[in-house]
Amino acid sequence: MIDGVIALYIFMLAAFTGYEVISRVPVILHTPLMSGSNFVHGIVLVGAMVALGAADTPLLRVIGFIGVILAAGNAVGGYVVTERMLKMFVSAGKNAAGKKQGH
Repeated sequence: MIDGVIALYIFMLAAFTGYEVISRVPVILHTPLMSGSNFVHGIVLVGAMVALGAADTPLLRVIGFIGVILAAGNAVGGYVVTERMLKMFVSAGKNAAGKKQGH
């Protein structure tokens, strides 16, 4: 397994890199880019489940369980944001026809 200091270093490096990459994305592209990357949330969830499965102490199990819960919430939230974003692009005539039919 990875030593604690090395794991902390990797986490800090990933957080800094992620912040730098996301901060340089233009505002108009931010929402489509984030909603288009929902598959990454699924990979994070699988990684959290693997970490939980490899946990051998109660503390590691609690941390792994919290990781699974947060990753699942992140994945679901990504799809909710995508759905809301796509509803913004429905044309007014199509939207009114859907409301009349009860859809």
